[in-house]
Amino acid sequence: MRNIKGLVAWVTGGGSGIGRATAIELANAGATVIVSGRRQEPLVQTVALINTAAGSADFELMDLAEKQQCYRAAERIMERHGQVDILVNNAATNLPTRHWHSMQDGDFEHVINTNINGIYHCTQAVLPTMRKNSDGLVINIASWAAVHNTYLSGAAYSTSKAALRTLTDTLNMEEGHHGIRATAISPAEVATPFAKQRVGGAAAEGALDIALQPEDVGETIAFVAQLPVRACINDLVISPSNNRWYTLARSVGN
Repeated sequence: MRNIKGLVAWVTGGGSGIGRATAIELANAGATVIVSGRRQEPLVQTVALINTAAGSADFELMDLAEKQQCYRAAERIMERHGQVDILVNNAATNLPTRHWHSMQDGDFEHVINTNINGIYHCTQAVLPTMRKNSDGLVINIASWAAVHNTYLSGAAYSTSKAALRTLTDTLNMEEGHHGIRATAISPAEVATPFAKQRVGGAAAEGALDIALQPEDVGETIAFVAQLPVRACINDLVISPSNNRWYTLARSVGN
């Protein structure tokens, strides 16, 4: 395993859930961590948790759906820290009106713009420095819905996460010879504030009691980050041992 002490990691959506857990795990491994998101208070809380534990962290306010904010955030991080060695594209969105019968004008575009376009722009912003250093890791948080179509996730979210796995493939295809590696991690249900907001979904059915915890995914991301640079995990699916999607499939089969 490689030592990531002193490397700079940028974690989008770092104010809660998987993003916060990832930031803490990377900081525990010695990385300097920058968390970004739309709301300052949760970001400040994440930074305080890391710095109190003798880690090193700061934050950038940024709306992933706003193209120029992605590039400005990357520029400010570069000015302070000189580079980004690890980019964790974790931030994402979904809407209550997520199905074909309920989507309003602009709903689909908003989800795609955040979950794909925003990730593209953040990645594009750090690639020049990664190429220059002949080293870099991009970890994209996809979803179980990217691998197995699920009704609850809705059309736009499922489409965006499936596209994210393809985006990851293209990074490895085109940038691997520059020393840049990309991993798509597709978690099934995780007990996060994001999941708890799902209408008629996991929270309503008690599924979060058996779901993955954010720390499970954060530790997985830290593991990927500490692999030798010669190794690339292209695609990783992680689910609860008692995976309710399998339970649903068994019930349909019966």
